[in-house]
Amino acid sequence: MPNDRHAVVTGSSSGIGLAIARTLLADGWSVSGLDVSAPAIDHPAFQAVAVDLGDGAATRAAAARFTGAQVLVHAAGVLRVAPLGALQAADGDLMWRLHVQAAEVLADVLVPAMVAAGRGRVVLVGSRVAQGKAGRSQYAASKAALAALARSWAAEVVAHGVTVNVVSPAATETAMLGDPRRQSEPPALPPLGRLIQPGEIASLVAYLLSPAAAPITGQDIQVCGGASLPR
Repeated sequence: MPNDRHAVVTGSSSGIGLAIARTLLADGWSVSGLDVSAPAIDHPAFQAVAVDLGDGAATRAAAARFTGAQVLVHAAGVLRVAPLGALQAADGDLMWRLHVQAAEVLADVLVPAMVAAGRGRVVLVGSRVAQGKAGRSQYAASKAALAALARSWAAEVVAHGVTVNVVSPAATETAMLGDPRRQSEPPALPPLGRLIQPGEIASLVAYLLSPAAAPITGQDIQVCGGASLPR
């Protein structure tokens, strides 16, 4: 890669992952984007890697190419909705493999090298739905697992200059909102009165990667536009 500020970003072909990759490139990072879809970025410091992140072996092989990376951002995701009585095992398996198992494999490969180097950042993109929402139990379970992973990993690596955090947006204006498989569950606007923008998530992620964010680890940071205020 062109420099020693190297980030691995999953889901870099669309939505939040694309916004994060673009923000990091603008900040001078080199970015390796892992996605099953064709790349949406043409930049000399961007390397697209075609990989099905639901395939553990393929994900491990892709990650092994970048063991010197200082940053891992896992933004790849998919949403399937269904109420009790209509849950599909295949949907639950897909979301678990993509959200949780891919994070496990990527961190297992990349974080030990960060520990050895004495520096590193991991950000997992979660969701406010992890707190529970009718009709989204399988999605919520997979996103809730990310917070447990982050806190556990953070405890392991905090003394080695590596931080691990979750960023959990409310409804964000991405292509996922237009997926016909979720049209029975339209997004709810937060009290802010509009959808969260991918670039707003990317800006927070960029801060968490900065030296100023060194004391922040093991946190699940809500980007909710006020949605979490009434509790």
